[in-house]
Amino acid sequence: MTTQAEPRAPGRSPTDEELAERFRPVFDRIAEHAVERESQRRLPHEEIGWLRAAGFGAVRVPVELGGSGATLTQLVALLIDLGAAESNLPQALRAQFGFVEGLLADPGTERSQRWLAAAGRGVLVGNATSERGANVRGIASTTLSERDGRLLLNGTKYYTTGSLFADHLSVAAQDARTGRRVGVLVPADAPGVERRDDFTGIGQRLTASGTTVFTDVEVDPAELGAAGTLAGYRAGFAQLVLLAALAGIARRAADDVADYVRRRTRTWGHGNADLVRADPLVQQVVGRVDSAAHAARATVLAAAAALERSGPHDRDPTGEIDVYRAQVTVPDLVLRATSELFEVGGASSVDEDRGLDRHWRNARTIAVHNPVIYKQRIVGEYLLDGTAPEFTPSVGIAPALVEGQR
Repeated sequence: MTTQAEPRAPGRSPTDEELAERFRPVFDRIAEHAVERESQRRLPHEEIGWLRAAGFGAVRVPVELGGSGATLTQLVALLIDLGAAESNLPQALRAQFGFVEGLLADPGTERSQRWLAAAGRGVLVGNATSERGANVRGIASTTLSERDGRLLLNGTKYYTTGSLFADHLSVAAQDARTGRRVGVLVPADAPGVERRDDFTGIGQRLTASGTTVFTDVEVDPAELGAAGTLAGYRAGFAQLVLLAALAGIARRAADDVADYVRRRTRTWGHGNADLVRADPLVQQVVGRVDSAAHAARATVLAAAAALERSGPHDRDPTGEIDVYRAQVTVPDLVLRATSELFEVGGASSVDEDRGLDRHWRNARTIAVHNPVIYKQRIVGEYLLDGTAPEFTPSVGIAPALVEGQR
């Protein structure tokens, strides 16, 4: 089992090689039973434990607070590799990394130092923000109210990604006292919290993205979220995590289809070679799938570098726009690649035991989380007249993102 690495000098970011040495064995171990987990719908509690023990949730936390002190781009590169091992895990940990990013943007406060140190110890934060049914953008039906001197949280959330793996939950609520939307943190096992694994999507079924119900859950006033000014940066970051998962899916799909072709001995009477792997048409398909994976990774890392250069407090939207450009292009690359890979084989390529179908299902599910049509419009409007993205929160946006709009 990979464990916490030896402390490094404060202020020095790790090298890519150091990070790979630390986390690649964990990713490889996670990848070993990915198809089995998918077919059995076994939530990756154990695998989350391996990542926690290796300090993965604290990759961006400063070294002096127990983390690795990695850069944003290094984190995204690791998420791509993790996505190749198990696409559900980057998404399941997205709230954790978003929470840490918010703390890093304002590291001087007592609360930030306290929670960064908690993350350094392995504490994980999950998401409980989205709601089903009719709603008004920016308004949550989950309420925070005061009763007998206590703050109480009541409501039902859906798409509560990572909630079953988390120690605390980040919850979006409407403050009945002020009418404002707020974010709160509550212990995931607090009295009145009920977490269910009832997500019914066609893919990403192991993200623990089901329902969470809050019934008179007491909230510590110290964990009532303050207003922030990082809407665009954090929206871009949240998108980056999903793009990293997509790039990871493409990488695994390319590796899986190449392995399938190498092992395949049965060919067709109208084929072009005695062995499938020698057939130039099959080689062409494998080459396209691999090239799509390469392009997806390069695009996502370039977007990560752009967002990192812009910084969380920079009002220049260039980094955020570059992430949206990636969202316009990467899903299409990955969806075509994960569909086309079946062209290399006959009916055996769709055997459930091979699990090749999971790549397309998981990619399709991730891609709809942030519909491409809206990002296309945002990028086009910016290019035509320089209009920066306007961030209007819905009940699907994490509380750390909803305040301080442009």
